[in-house]
Amino acid sequence: MTSKKGNLKIADNEATLTAADTVPSHEESLSLDACENFFNRELSQLQFNHRVLKQALDDTHPLITRLIFCCIFSSNMDEFFEIRVAGIRQQLKYGREQVYADGLQPEQLLAEISRVAHEYIDEQYNILNNVLIPELEKENIHFVRRHEWTPAQAQWVRTYFDEEILPVVSPIGLDPSHPFPRLVNKSLNFIVELDGKDAFGRETGMAIVPAPKSLPRLVRLPDDVCDGGDNLVFLSSMIHAHTDELFPGMEIKGCYQFRLTRNADLELEDDLEDLASALRGELLSRRFGDGVRLEVADNCPQDLVQFLLTEFGLTERDLYEVRGPVNLTRLLAVGGLVNRPDLSYSGFSPVIPRQIRSRDSMFDSIRKRPILLLHPYENFSPVVDLLRQAAKDPQVLAIRQTLYRSGANSEVVEALADAARRGKEVTVVIELRARFSEEENLELASRLQEAGVIVVYGVVGYKTHAKMILIVRREEGKLRRYVHLGTGNYHAANARLYTDYSFMTCDEAIGDDVNKLFQQLTGMGKALKIKKLFHSPFTLHSQILQLIERETRLGEKGRIIFKFNGLTEPQLIKALYRASQAGAKIDLIIRGICCLRPQVPGLSSTIHVRSIIGRFLEHTRVYYFGNDGQTQVYCSSADGMERNLLRRVEVAFPVEEPALVERLQDDLNTYLADNCQSWVLQADGSYEQNEPAEGEPRLASQLVLLERLTAKS
Repeated sequence: MTSKKGNLKIADNEATLTAADTVPSHEESLSLDACENFFNRELSQLQFNHRVLKQALDDTHPLITRLIFCCIFSSNMDEFFEIRVAGIRQQLKYGREQVYADGLQPEQLLAEISRVAHEYIDEQYNILNNVLIPELEKENIHFVRRHEWTPAQAQWVRTYFDEEILPVVSPIGLDPSHPFPRLVNKSLNFIVELDGKDAFGRETGMAIVPAPKSLPRLVRLPDDVCDGGDNLVFLSSMIHAHTDELFPGMEIKGCYQFRLTRNADLELEDDLEDLASALRGELLSRRFGDGVRLEVADNCPQDLVQFLLTEFGLTERDLYEVRGPVNLTRLLAVGGLVNRPDLSYSGFSPVIPRQIRSRDSMFDSIRKRPILLLHPYENFSPVVDLLRQAAKDPQVLAIRQTLYRSGANSEVVEALADAARRGKEVTVVIELRARFSEEENLELASRLQEAGVIVVYGVVGYKTHAKMILIVRREEGKLRRYVHLGTGNYHAANARLYTDYSFMTCDEAIGDDVNKLFQQLTGMGKALKIKKLFHSPFTLHSQILQLIERETRLGEKGRIIFKFNGLTEPQLIKALYRASQAGAKIDLIIRGICCLRPQVPGLSSTIHVRSIIGRFLEHTRVYYFGNDGQTQVYCSSADGMERNLLRRVEVAFPVEEPALVERLQDDLNTYLADNCQSWVLQADGSYEQNEPAEGEPRLASQLVLLERLTAKS
């Protein structure tokens, strides 16, 4: 197995250093709290975004899929600025500065973020302009520029502009009676240079044209005005070409795209009397938070750029001049506009295990033995079927469920509403503060309440992120509890894109534990004794630390495998360092942020960290402990991060059935053997992409899992 070196340089408190300069010495590493032992959270998140961007260069992915990865990078960067950068700026604004675990201070961190983000965004546009667009053109897919329009295409665009754009666009001239408008977060806008006087004799040099949100950002030209192929035109090009119609009689000296990213984090007090009402108010303010980033077309004159920076209270550090369309997420539309299935991954049908297919009732299947599903390879439909059957089953008395994200037109939600309408006792704990799903969840809460569902908003100050269903059913004169626990949301669309485990059981102890957890969420009282589950913010953190300590005491016999989306929690990291110093073998499969520094002599020489990036978003969380041959495995909704372990309601559940434990071991070993989709974290903070050694067969873990589960079913 060989590797390709990443190119990010890590910065210390004083200056940008080369990667080799940042590895702590043996003496420095012995103090577990030393700042040299931790990578910065924000810079690590940027590195994850960069690994996503690198997929756009990987020709083992179909071409349109590579374009989608380029778009996902943009979406990830948007959220990074909206939440993470905005949070650092808020610290500075209100004087709440902190020194981060790696020793950086907020101002230093903002400078380093700007340097790295500029580097990555420049690389993104290089990939788009010099790789993806030329390859798309070879496939007869064209982004047609204004100067390339044929007369017939220009006429079609003119008609489209007059009929679809002009009636809904609202140009705003800037003068004393028309101050600079409040622009919505991430909206596409144009700044226009004007000369002349309007009908009222007013003279202005500038105007702002917000692009209507109701219009598609990318339009496919009809075949009758094209000479074959797929020809796409940006909304921005159509507006730009006809700016003169927005300002009749004025001279248009220039028209330039720009986009402002604002602070989109919500700030809610912990002592609110009405969370839903307060949240509705905060959602209105999110659209107009403080500016954190300005993107402009690279041909925009500097005087206009400076005008915009001043208007938004930003500096050159916050400016991103781009060589192409502002906001590349709009290119996600390409997949739906062109009919080229050969340029995307072919669809597959998620399988349903024989254990479920062979029985009509989900309850019969679960009573036979516990069920473990790995989505998207295995179908999410059994989870929906469980709820649908529960809704219609006269023996079912009650259903309780948590909902974090469920998506629009959710079959899960419809099943819950149906159960309530049929007279079941249905209680749903909805997390209103699920980021960027707040409005959807407010609407969902209202719909469920109208159907007769008891809706609870969880615990103020602690997001309810656990994935739990509890169904109470009368069988042979007794009550039996059926439970679903998962690592991912009850979101059917995401279940086709994210890897997640679903676990269904009627184990009495687990059923009792889940019942107690719902009691805590919906009622009041002291924390109840839980037998099998770990749950935050109470026992999950301490139990994981205890299990790591047990492996530490085993020395070289110790074995730990964690699969997380992120690892940032300092106590957890230091516990892993101690285990490594004792000789335990540790593998960490961490898709995104990792603040632990591996492979440092005397500190973490037995720790290996890899990140899997592929067709599906890795989302499973698994905690594996060798326990001297008595393996213990937990799946969980929680990552190794402070928010999950200390500030959220999360659950980790044991998988005890020997066949299922063996299956989880096989899955983990498949990830560890990946030599195509895995990136290995080095001691200097860089990531190296694994490649097969000469003569070694390619092993892409996601493809192996897909083939394995399809064959078994």
